[in-house]
Parts: sequence; C-alpha cells; structure tokens
Amino acid sequence: MEKLKMHSADLSQDKIAKIRALFPDCVTEAKDEATGKLRLAVDFDQLRQELSDSIVEGPQERYRLDWPGKREALSTANAPISNTLRPARDESVAFDTTKNLFIEGDNLETLKLLQETYLGQVKIIYIDPPYNTGKDFIYRDSFAVEKEQFEKDTGERSAEGGRLVANPDTRGRYHSDWMSMMYARLTVAKRLLKDDGIILISIDDYEQAALRKLMDQVFGETNFVAQLVWEKGRKNDAKFFSVGHEYMLVFAKNLTRLREKQEVWREEKPGARDIWEEFQRLRGLHGEDFKAIEVGLSQWYSDLPRSHPAKKWARYKRVDKNGPWRDRDISWPGGDGPRYDVIHPETGQPCAVPERGWIYANAEEMQRQIKLGLVEFREDHSQPPFRKAHIRPVPEEADGSQIDSNDIDEDGDDETEFATQVRGSYFYKQSQVSVKYLRKLMDAKVFTNPKDHEELAKLIEYVTPNDRSALIMDFFAGSASTAEAVFKANATYGTNHRFIMVQLPEDLKEAESSTTGTAKKTVQTAIRLMKKNRRPLILSEVSKERIRKAGSAILIETCDQGWNRDVGFRALKVDTSNMKDIYYRPDELSQADLLEAVDNVKPDRTPEDLLFQVLVDWGVDLTLPIRRETLQGKTVFFVDDNALVACFDTSVTEALVKELAKYEPLRVVFRDKGFASDALKINVEQIFRQLSPSTEVRSL
Repeated sequence: MEKLKMHSADLSQDKIAKIRALFPDCVTEAKDEATGKLRLAVDFDQLRQELSDSIVEGPQERYRLDWPGKREALSTANAPISNTLRPARDESVAFDTTKNLFIEGDNLETLKLLQETYLGQVKIIYIDPPYNTGKDFIYRDSFAVEKEQFEKDTGERSAEGGRLVANPDTRGRYHSDWMSMMYARLTVAKRLLKDDGIILISIDDYEQAALRKLMDQVFGETNFVAQLVWEKGRKNDAKFFSVGHEYMLVFAKNLTRLREKQEVWREEKPGARDIWEEFQRLRGLHGEDFKAIEVGLSQWYSDLPRSHPAKKWARYKRVDKNGPWRDRDISWPGGDGPRYDVIHPETGQPCAVPERGWIYANAEEMQRQIKLGLVEFREDHSQPPFRKAHIRPVPEEADGSQIDSNDIDEDGDDETEFATQVRGSYFYKQSQVSVKYLRKLMDAKVFTNPKDHEELAKLIEYVTPNDRSALIMDFFAGSASTAEAVFKANATYGTNHRFIMVQLPEDLKEAESSTTGTAKKTVQTAIRLMKKNRRPLILSEVSKERIRKAGSAILIETCDQGWNRDVGFRALKVDTSNMKDIYYRPDELSQADLLEAVDNVKPDRTPEDLLFQVLVDWGVDLTLPIRRETLQGKTVFFVDDNALVACFDTSVTEALVKELAKYEPLRVVFRDKGFASDALKINVEQIFRQLSPSTEVRSL
C-alpha cells in the first residue's frame, strides 16, 4: 500500500523534471554529499547553450532586478516542509459548516501547505504587508538548520525561523531583507491564483518602486493592471508636502485570460439609487405627469447638500416611463460612421447628420430605437437628435443597438448596467473613519492603522462581476479587515465569497517591549482586551476576536437575501508534522529506532490532527464538512460524505474494511500500523479493488 508523503512539494525537483522533459541532455543525477541520495541536477552551461543561437562563453549583461539574498529567497520559496495544519475547534466559529479559514502561523509555511489544495483556486489576494519604514518589523525566514537534518526532516525549519524581527534603516540589508521576504511569499502565492485571478497589494512610498519592479518580475509586467492611490487625509505638520496617501498595486495572474473572458469591471454610481428612489416617490405622487416629476426632481437636486453623491448626477433631470435620463451623443465613435436620412417628426425634413456619422449601423436600427422612445428629437431638423441615457438603463440601451464596444461618453460614462461607472485610479477615504469604527466594534483601540473594510468590500465587488462565490486570501491578515470586508460585500451585494486569512501568532508581550509611543499604547490595549476575554496574548487572537465581533454585528444589519450568512471560520494552526522523524527516513531505521517504528505518530496528536494533515497532503478542500461516526467500535471520519474516509484506530478488521468499501469513497486512509494483522494490511488494496475499484487507498 502506498504511503502518503506528508510534506509539501519539492518544487525545485518538480521544475528540474520539467526541464528534463524539454532538454534531457541538460539534466543529470548528482549525489548529495550530505545524504548520499541521488537528486536531479541541471547542467546550466549546457542549458544556456541550448537556449542560445550562438556560442555561449560567459555571463551576459541583462536588464533585471537583483539584490543580495534573492537566490536564497527563491530557494526558500521552493524548499519543501513537513509541517502540518492542526484544527482548533474551540477557537473557531461554526467549525462544521463554515467555508472560511483562519490559519495561525508563518505565512510562507502556510502558503506552501496550501499550494496543492488551493492551486489555481484563489480569485483575489489582497495583502497589506509590513511597510519597510525602518521602525516596523519584517519576517525573517530562517531554514538555517544543518543540511543533513534538513534532508532528513524534508524541510522542517529551525525553532527561531520565520518570526518578526526589527529592520532598522541602519542595516546594510535594509531593502534587501524586505525584498527577500516579499519575493519568497509572492512566488508561492502566485501559484494559488486562478488564471483570471488578481492580486492587490497596499504599499507606501518607501518600497513602492521596488515592489513594482518585484511584481513585474514575479507576475510579468504585461500583467500589470493599475496602480491605485488611496488618499487618507492631509498632514498639516509636514515640512514640505503632505504625504497622506498609500498605493495599491494591482496585477493579474494572466491579463490575457481576463480579456479573453471579456471581464469588465464597473461600480455603482454613488447616489444613483437615491435618484431612482426619489423618482419612484415622485411618480407615486404625480403618476404619468412627467413634467411635474421633472419639476420635483430638479427641486430635489437643488435641495441636496453639496457633499451628497447624487449631486454629481444632476444631469439626469429629464424623465420618461423608464425613469430619469440625460442626453447622450448619437454619433459614431471615432468617425466614418454610416450616413442616412432621419426624418424629423415635426418638420418632415431630414435631420442634420453628425459629423462622425450615426451611431446605429443602418436606418432600420435607428427607426427601432425611435419607436422604443430612446431617441429624442430637437425643436427642428437643423440639429441631430440625441440618445437617451437612463439612470437605470433599459435592455435596449445596453445591448440592442449594435453599438461599437468603444461607445463611451467623453465624460467616461459607460451605460451597460444599472447606474455604473469605471473606477478611477485615485480615491479618498479618511483613515480615521476605519480607526473609529474598529475602536467602537472592539470597545478598544487595538490596531493602529486598520484598513477600511468598507472600501475593501467595494473593491471585492468591483473585481468579481462574474464570480459571486470567489475565494479571497489575505496572508498578512493583521486587523482582519479583509475578513470583515468579505462579510460586508456578501451582506451588501448578495454574494457568497469565502476567505482564507493567515496571521503570525506574534507575542503581544514581546511587541510591547519592542515598540514605543502610540504603537506601544495600542499593544497594551490589545493585551488588556485579551486578558479580559481570557484569550492568549498573541496578535492572531486579536484578529480572530475582530472577526467574531464583525460577524455578529453584520448579522444585525439588513442583509441581501442572496447571502448564505456565513460569518464563521475554521481555525487551523501551523505546527510540526504529526509524524515522528522515523516516518521520513525509514531507510535509516536502526536497532534503537525499533520502538519508535511501532507507532510513527507523535503521542500528543489527535485523530482529527491526523485527518487534517491527510487533507493537506492529498490536496482536499480544508472547509469540506466532516462527519465522525463509530463503525464496529472504531472511529471513522467521512469528509464530504465520500470525498475521503479515514480511520486512524488500531486493530482494524477485515469486516470494517469491507464495510467502508461499500461507501465507495474517492479516497481512504488508514494507519500503517492500524490493521489487526499483516495479512489484512497486504489485502486491503485488493478488497477495495473488488468492492470499490475507483477508491485510492493510502496509509500513514
């Protein structure tokens, strides 16, 4: 019976195997001096020659981004690990039913553990990484264990690796450390994105330029979408310029794929719904007297305060049965449009033809639009008529007129859906709004600069027009604004997006001793809150508490009926493997190891711990429903009914094996030492081959 590998993929070896398929003479087998094992190795001189049209004699200068530690960062990103994810039911909300995940642990390790399960599954990654200000902290990735031990344990890191460390700007590797930290994580994160997925990264001026170059390298500069500017308020104490903004870099995994799918991003015009509601109110008063409705609507616009978002759309002041409308150009975009006679209904004379020609391809389509009431004539034929653009476009406006795809107003409006517009690359939202909101929600100021969850919710809705149940990831969860943004987007727009949040369990007492000023006071407040709630004094616990409170609060609000109201999360924690070292090096079994080999599972691990390591190893969705049953006196786990069946008890009998086979599971797993006899262990695969031939059988 084949055993599960119980470690993440060795990506370097996988990539070399792909190179060997293309250039077999460029790959050989080399003996590792530390372990004595054979591993694939690339003959880079030969490979360079294979990829060159001329004789290669030495290194060539090229345009590229480089820094000290770059190669090490890539090696770190590709190195396998044998860690696992352990469930924490007591810290979860709706553990058995939720589709959301909160993972506590080093985010690079987490990304590696998730790369098989969620390969190509994530639609949006949003991260707000630690800014490289010289005062804050960055991750330190240390896999600096002895090479022999590294090979034996298949990549387990040293105890002090992967923690937050100070990064003062007096360090010689000030920029390099930050770049290496980001490079490793972005390299792995890219693998999780769908082909039409996107990543958004908040950043400030310190590393914006370097991050843009790094993203060009990891994602490809042809996949750059936009660089947004988020203005958060003016700083009047600045000596030269007030820098109150941050950036948000937006990259697609494959921009060509997005275009092939004809994905178009639009957002609802702020205030448009208010205009429609006022029209409905006035229509209730005046019926079909559209002139009276126009008078009332004009007065309503006039009475609005200057700050009201609907004030911007006061051009929608004319009214017909389809609602408020404004005039729109009727000429062919770009020029050289068709020319034909359009008779004015009052004068009986042909109307003046626009200089660029008519927007409609022929006279028949023009007449159809006139009959629909979507063309408005002027007083006489000396000027061309114009089209109507309704605040809530009717179907004929959107797709029934054979309009060219470039049919966009000079002011940038594209009337394809209800009151929508293209987002600009600049937007304003005062930072204190989110600070005050979170302080009220948590009854304390526990985060210094939380991201605005309402703005993030709008962005989520904006970039997911065709995916209403997208998987959204944030592996620098921090204040968990992204998690609440998912709740907010779902509740507002009737979507069912899911999230994966990842946060390092940073010790709050250590953070308190290493910070000063406002940041220190914020940490102290978080410590008091965690003590009050009897929670561990670590940052990830504060993040989870925010999600709990946000979930409870949003259910009180008026929510869209299409939302499944999932405000839970399944809490998991990164930990060392459930398996003893002997599991990873059985060929080195010695006399002293015989007792260890009797049971290769660590004594402090539960059957549910083993189940989740199997899910990770087999690449099974970590949010699938899990059912626990007792069959013939043994505990059996059913994951999504028959996606996976697992029994980790000992003394498993042939009768139980046959009973499990009747469920025809896709996968089944047992303990290697869990069978009642060696004969049964040998025959298990044969039993399933007879009773459930499509089942994959594994042991651990």
